[in-house]
Amino acid sequence: MDVQSRNNVVVTGRPDGPVVVLAHGFGCDQNMWRLVVPALAENHRVVLFDYVGSGRSDLSAWSRERYASLEGYAQDVLEVCHELDLREVTFVGHSVSAMIGALASVAEPERFARLVMIGPSPRYTDDGDYRGGFSEADIEELLESLDSNYLGWSAAMAPVIMGNPERPELGQELTNSFCATDPDIARVFARTTFLSDSRADLVKVRVPTLVLECSQDVIAPQGVGAFVQAAVPGSRLVTLDAIGHCPQLSAPEATSQAILSFLGDPR
Repeated sequence: MDVQSRNNVVVTGRPDGPVVVLAHGFGCDQNMWRLVVPALAENHRVVLFDYVGSGRSDLSAWSRERYASLEGYAQDVLEVCHELDLREVTFVGHSVSAMIGALASVAEPERFARLVMIGPSPRYTDDGDYRGGFSEADIEELLESLDSNYLGWSAAMAPVIMGNPERPELGQELTNSFCATDPDIARVFARTTFLSDSRADLVKVRVPTLVLECSQDVIAPQGVGAFVQAAVPGSRLVTLDAIGHCPQLSAPEATSQAILSFLGDPR
Protein backbone atom coordinates (compact mmCIF):
# COMPACT_ATOMS: atom_id res chain seq x y z
CA MET A 1 0.00 0.00 0.00
CA ASP A 2 1.28 3.47 -0.87
CA VAL A 3 2.04 5.98 1.88
CA GLN A 4 -0.89 8.26 1.06
CA SER A 5 -3.36 5.43 1.57
CA ARG A 6 -1.45 3.93 4.49
CA ASN A 7 -1.51 7.20 6.43
CA ASN A 8 -4.86 8.48 5.09
CA VAL A 9 -3.19 11.62 3.75
CA VAL A 10 -5.51 14.54 2.95
CA VAL A 11 -4.28 17.72 1.22
CA THR A 12 -6.34 20.90 1.20
CA GLY A 13 -5.93 24.66 0.87
CA ARG A 14 -3.91 26.60 -1.70
CA PRO A 15 -2.03 24.18 -3.97
CA ASP A 16 0.79 26.70 -4.45
CA GLY A 17 0.87 27.93 -0.87
CA PRO A 18 3.55 27.29 1.77
CA VAL A 19 3.22 23.79 3.22
CA VAL A 20 1.78 23.22 6.69
CA VAL A 21 1.69 19.63 8.00
CA LEU A 22 -0.65 18.98 10.94
CA ALA A 23 0.13 16.00 13.20
CA HIS A 24 -2.20 14.65 15.89
CA GLY A 25 -1.37 13.26 19.33
CA PHE A 26 -2.00 10.01 21.18
CA GLY A 27 -5.47 8.52 20.79
CA CYS A 28 -6.50 11.05 18.16
CA ASP A 29 -6.54 11.49 14.40
CA GLN A 30 -6.52 14.29 11.83
CA ASN A 31 -10.14 15.19 12.60
CA MET A 32 -8.84 16.99 15.70
CA TRP A 33 -7.60 19.77 13.41
CA ARG A 34 -10.86 20.50 11.61
CA LEU A 35 -11.55 23.80 13.44
CA VAL A 36 -8.18 25.36 12.60
CA VAL A 37 -7.83 24.06 9.04
CA PRO A 38 -10.08 26.70 7.38
CA ALA A 39 -7.96 29.60 8.65
CA LEU A 40 -4.70 27.92 7.70
CA ALA A 41 -5.97 26.74 4.31
CA GLU A 42 -6.73 30.24 3.04
CA ASN A 43 -3.09 30.92 2.23
CA HIS A 44 -1.34 27.59 2.81
CA ARG A 45 -1.23 24.07 1.45
CA VAL A 46 -2.38 22.03 4.43
CA VAL A 47 -1.41 18.37 4.73
CA LEU A 48 -3.21 16.13 7.23
CA PHE A 49 -2.54 12.47 7.97
CA ASP A 50 -3.11 9.72 10.53
CA TYR A 51 -0.21 7.86 12.10
CA VAL A 52 -0.26 4.16 11.34
CA GLY A 53 -2.56 2.65 13.96
CA SER A 54 -4.70 5.78 14.28
CA GLY A 55 -7.83 7.08 12.58
CA ARG A 56 -8.36 5.74 9.08
CA SER A 57 -4.79 4.59 8.55
CA ASP A 58 -4.07 1.08 7.31
CA LEU A 59 -3.93 -0.91 10.54
CA SER A 60 -2.30 -3.85 8.75
CA ALA A 61 0.82 -1.68 8.35
CA TRP A 62 1.21 -1.31 12.11
CA SER A 63 4.21 -2.95 13.76
CA ARG A 64 4.79 -3.22 17.50
CA GLU A 65 8.54 -3.00 16.94
CA ARG A 66 8.44 0.14 14.79
CA TYR A 67 5.94 2.04 16.91
CA ALA A 68 7.50 1.17 20.25
CA SER A 69 9.65 4.29 19.80
CA LEU A 70 8.94 7.87 18.76
CA GLU A 71 11.38 7.40 15.90
CA GLY A 72 8.86 5.04 14.28
CA TYR A 73 6.28 7.82 14.22
CA ALA A 74 8.88 10.30 12.97
CA GLN A 75 9.48 7.90 10.09
CA ASP A 76 5.78 8.15 9.21
CA VAL A 77 6.20 11.94 9.00
CA LEU A 78 9.28 11.69 6.80
CA GLU A 79 7.70 9.12 4.50
CA VAL A 80 4.66 11.37 3.99
CA CYS A 81 7.06 14.23 3.17
CA HIS A 82 8.95 12.02 0.71
CA GLU A 83 5.79 10.73 -0.94
CA LEU A 84 4.45 14.25 -1.57
CA ASP A 85 7.93 15.75 -2.11
CA LEU A 86 7.24 18.34 0.58
CA ARG A 87 9.84 21.05 1.15
CA GLU A 88 10.07 24.07 3.43
CA VAL A 89 7.53 22.39 5.69
CA THR A 90 6.00 24.03 8.73
CA PHE A 91 5.27 21.08 10.99
CA VAL A 92 2.56 21.60 13.61
CA GLY A 93 2.62 18.84 16.21
CA HIS A 94 0.14 18.43 19.03
CA SER A 95 1.21 16.82 22.31
CA VAL A 96 3.57 13.90 21.65
CA SER A 97 3.73 14.94 17.99
CA ALA A 98 5.68 18.00 19.05
CA MET A 99 8.56 15.70 19.97
CA ILE A 100 7.97 13.53 16.90
CA GLY A 101 8.30 16.67 14.77
CA ALA A 102 11.52 17.59 16.54
CA LEU A 103 12.95 14.15 15.75
CA ALA A 104 11.88 14.40 12.10
CA SER A 105 13.41 17.85 11.72
CA VAL A 106 16.69 16.71 13.24
CA ALA A 107 16.80 13.68 10.92
CA GLU A 108 16.13 15.71 7.74
CA PRO A 109 16.51 19.41 8.54
CA GLU A 110 16.55 20.35 4.87
CA ARG A 111 12.84 19.51 4.59
CA PHE A 112 11.62 21.70 7.44
CA ALA A 113 11.27 25.48 7.66
CA ARG A 114 9.55 25.77 11.06
CA LEU A 115 8.14 23.79 13.95
CA VAL A 116 5.04 24.58 16.00
CA MET A 117 4.78 22.57 19.22
CA ILE A 118 1.34 22.58 20.85
CA GLY A 119 1.32 21.33 24.45
CA PRO A 120 4.75 19.70 24.13
CA SER A 121 6.38 17.57 26.79
CA PRO A 122 9.83 16.05 26.30
CA ARG A 123 9.39 13.91 29.43
CA TYR A 124 6.19 13.36 31.39
CA THR A 125 7.79 12.12 34.61
CA ASP A 126 9.65 14.32 37.08
CA ASP A 127 13.43 13.88 37.13
CA GLY A 128 15.53 15.75 39.66
CA ASP A 129 14.98 19.47 39.10
CA TYR A 130 12.92 18.76 35.99
CA ARG A 131 9.17 18.78 36.54
CA GLY A 132 7.18 16.95 33.90
CA GLY A 133 4.01 16.96 35.98
CA PHE A 134 3.89 13.27 36.94
CA SER A 135 5.76 11.04 39.36
CA GLU A 136 6.96 7.62 38.21
CA ALA A 137 4.19 6.13 40.34
CA ASP A 138 1.62 8.33 38.57
CA ILE A 139 2.72 7.11 35.15
CA GLU A 140 2.86 3.49 36.29
CA GLU A 141 -0.69 3.76 37.65
CA LEU A 142 -1.89 5.45 34.46
CA LEU A 143 -0.43 2.71 32.26
CA GLU A 144 -1.72 -0.09 34.50
CA SER A 145 -5.22 1.38 34.37
CA LEU A 146 -4.99 1.72 30.60
CA ASP A 147 -3.77 -1.87 30.26
CA SER A 148 -6.51 -3.36 32.42
CA ASN A 149 -9.51 -1.42 31.10
CA TYR A 150 -8.78 0.79 28.12
CA LEU A 151 -12.37 1.88 27.48
CA GLY A 152 -12.90 2.70 31.15
CA TRP A 153 -9.59 4.59 31.25
CA SER A 154 -10.63 6.56 28.15
CA ALA A 155 -13.99 7.54 29.63
CA ALA A 156 -12.35 8.68 32.87
CA MET A 157 -9.25 10.39 31.49
CA ALA A 158 -10.40 12.09 28.31
CA PRO A 159 -12.53 14.75 30.06
CA VAL A 160 -9.65 15.45 32.46
CA ILE A 161 -7.19 15.85 29.60
CA MET A 162 -9.59 18.06 27.65
CA GLY A 163 -10.52 20.28 30.61
CA ASN A 164 -13.38 22.75 30.08
CA PRO A 165 -15.93 20.80 32.18
CA GLU A 166 -18.57 23.39 31.34
CA ARG A 167 -18.31 22.15 27.73
CA PRO A 168 -18.80 18.40 28.18
CA GLU A 169 -19.13 17.85 24.45
CA LEU A 170 -15.38 18.44 24.13
CA GLY A 171 -14.53 15.74 26.64
CA GLN A 172 -16.98 13.41 24.95
CA GLU A 173 -15.33 13.97 21.58
CA LEU A 174 -11.93 13.06 22.98
CA THR A 175 -13.44 10.03 24.73
CA ASN A 176 -14.94 8.88 21.42
CA SER A 177 -11.59 9.36 19.70
CA PHE A 178 -9.75 7.34 22.34
CA CYS A 179 -12.37 4.60 22.22
CA ALA A 180 -12.14 4.36 18.43
CA THR A 181 -8.47 3.40 18.72
CA ASP A 182 -7.58 -0.29 18.79
CA PRO A 183 -6.80 -1.02 22.47
CA ASP A 184 -3.68 -3.08 21.73
CA ILE A 185 -2.27 -0.33 19.51
CA ALA A 186 -3.25 2.33 22.05
CA ARG A 187 -1.39 0.49 24.82
CA VAL A 188 1.83 0.52 22.79
CA PHE A 189 1.42 4.18 21.76
CA ALA A 190 0.70 5.14 25.38
CA ARG A 191 3.89 3.51 26.62
CA THR A 192 5.86 5.05 23.78
CA THR A 193 4.44 8.45 24.72
CA PHE A 194 4.43 8.50 28.50
CA LEU A 195 7.78 6.72 28.98
CA SER A 196 9.64 8.82 26.40
CA ASP A 197 12.46 11.24 27.19
CA SER A 198 13.28 13.60 24.34
CA ARG A 199 15.04 16.30 26.36
CA ALA A 200 18.41 15.66 24.71
CA ASP A 201 16.85 15.96 21.24
CA LEU A 202 15.51 19.48 21.77
CA VAL A 203 18.94 21.11 21.63
CA LYS A 204 19.50 19.57 18.18
CA VAL A 205 16.54 21.41 16.61
CA ARG A 206 17.80 24.01 14.15
CA VAL A 207 14.63 25.49 12.67
CA PRO A 208 12.57 28.42 14.04
CA THR A 209 10.19 27.00 16.62
CA LEU A 210 7.00 28.20 18.29
CA VAL A 211 6.06 26.61 21.61
CA LEU A 212 2.34 26.96 22.31
CA GLU A 213 1.09 26.17 25.79
CA CYS A 214 -2.27 26.62 27.52
CA SER A 215 -2.69 28.59 30.72
CA GLN A 216 -3.99 25.41 32.40
CA ASP A 217 -2.99 21.95 31.16
CA VAL A 218 -2.81 18.82 33.36
CA ILE A 219 -0.72 16.93 30.78
CA ALA A 220 1.85 19.64 29.97
CA PRO A 221 1.94 22.21 32.78
CA GLN A 222 3.41 25.65 32.12
CA GLY A 223 6.86 24.89 33.50
CA VAL A 224 7.27 22.27 30.78
CA GLY A 225 6.65 24.82 28.04
CA ALA A 226 9.29 27.08 29.56
CA PHE A 227 11.73 24.15 29.64
CA VAL A 228 11.12 23.38 25.95
CA GLN A 229 11.52 27.03 24.98
CA ALA A 230 14.80 27.26 26.90
CA ALA A 231 16.11 24.05 25.33
CA VAL A 232 15.26 24.73 21.67
CA PRO A 233 17.68 27.34 20.32
CA GLY A 234 15.96 30.59 19.37
CA SER A 235 12.44 29.32 20.02
CA ARG A 236 9.48 31.43 21.07
CA LEU A 237 6.94 30.66 23.82
CA VAL A 238 3.31 31.79 23.64
CA THR A 239 0.80 31.05 26.39
CA LEU A 240 -2.76 30.80 25.09
CA ASP A 241 -5.63 31.95 27.24
CA ALA A 242 -7.04 28.46 27.02
CA ILE A 243 -7.72 25.55 29.35
CA GLY A 244 -6.94 21.90 28.71
CA HIS A 245 -4.57 19.97 26.49
CA CYS A 246 -6.36 20.38 23.13
CA PRO A 247 -6.61 24.10 22.27
CA GLN A 248 -7.19 23.31 18.61
CA LEU A 249 -10.64 22.15 19.78
CA SER A 250 -11.28 24.31 22.84
CA ALA A 251 -9.77 27.57 21.50
CA PRO A 252 -9.40 27.14 17.73
CA GLU A 253 -9.37 30.85 16.87
CA ALA A 254 -6.58 31.66 19.32
CA THR A 255 -4.64 28.59 18.22
CA SER A 256 -4.89 29.32 14.50
CA GLN A 257 -4.08 33.00 15.05
CA ALA A 258 -0.94 32.14 17.00
CA ILE A 259 0.19 29.79 14.24
CA LEU A 260 -0.56 32.31 11.49
CA SER A 261 1.28 35.05 13.34
CA PHE A 262 4.33 32.80 13.58
CA LEU A 263 4.06 32.06 9.86
CA GLY A 264 4.03 35.78 9.09
CA ASP A 265 0.45 35.78 7.82
CA PRO A 266 -0.74 39.42 7.98
CA ARG A 267 -4.15 38.43 9.30
